[in-house]
Amino acid sequence: MHFCMEWRRGSFDWNHVRSFLVTADEGSFSAAAKALAIAQPTVGRQVAALEEELGVTLFERVGRGLALTPVGLELVEHVRAMFAGALRVSRVAAGQAVSLDGPICIAASELVASYLLPPLVAKLRALHPGLSVEIVASNAAQDLRRREADIAIRNFRPDDPELVARKIRDSEAYLYATPAYLRTLGKRVTREALTRAAFVDFDHSGTFRKGLAAALGLTLGDASFPLVSQSQHVQWALVRESAAIAIMMAEVGDAEPAVVRALAELPPIVVPMWLVTHRDVKTSRRVRVVADFLAEGLRGSGPRKTARGPAAGSRSKRTRTRST
Repeated sequence: MHFCMEWRRGSFDWNHVRSFLVTADEGSFSAAAKALAIAQPTVGRQVAALEEELGVTLFERVGRGLALTPVGLELVEHVRAMFAGALRVSRVAAGQAVSLDGPICIAASELVASYLLPPLVAKLRALHPGLSVEIVASNAAQDLRRREADIAIRNFRPDDPELVARKIRDSEAYLYATPAYLRTLGKRVTREALTRAAFVDFDHSGTFRKGLAAALGLTLGDASFPLVSQSQHVQWALVRESAAIAIMMAEVGDAEPAVVRALAELPPIVVPMWLVTHRDVKTSRRVRVVADFLAEGLRGSGPRKTARGPAAGSRSKRTRTRST
């Protein structure tokens, strides 16, 4: 009888708990709603419902945001542990799946998701029409612990012991521009000429600039980066419009007839490609079959031709880097 009473006391809506945890992490109902992909009033109602269910006040207003009350601070870590346990149950259950039919989520960078995965996913669906494939195109690493994806294609090896990674291959990246843009730098493109060029940066941190200096020996100042975008698609569009020079993997750059490699003497920047899964789901037949299919397909999707014209880059030297 006492055991049953404890179960009744612990009866509350898990959706309300999730909204509480995400609001605590994000600091406002609006930010939590964006993270959960639901309406802001819904988040507010769910948190209010949890407060009523528990008989406590979890948040207080601080300016335009929310702060946890002392009770909320005490409860949030317990809720975080509950959420971690629920995710563990989900991962372990997914790891026992034997059917190929069902959903699979693949995370990759914008370029891999746009250029390399579509033909592979088309073939995969032709072989296994019962698969439902979601592709998350993001340059930020998805959290496999939280089931944000089942499989991730990354350009670095994770150090999380919960993740299982296998090296697929190395990709080569080069600096690309249109011939029209390169002509603005002079009759002959040299390293010195590149110091007068405009480049597209990923952000304002200076990481990309330091990477170019380390990998290619290019010393560039602030004036060399008048264009900034975290989107690889936007960067590539700017290159095709003759606005600047940007880095691009050879599979994409060499296949684009409107551009060439910026300077023949520059070595390639070698970017490793890793396929990553969580160890709890790697035993899933669905995850295993899809992961093996992607690994084989991506190994064979490397560049098969050299760059065109006088701007073709030499491949005699290989420079390794980790892309952010």
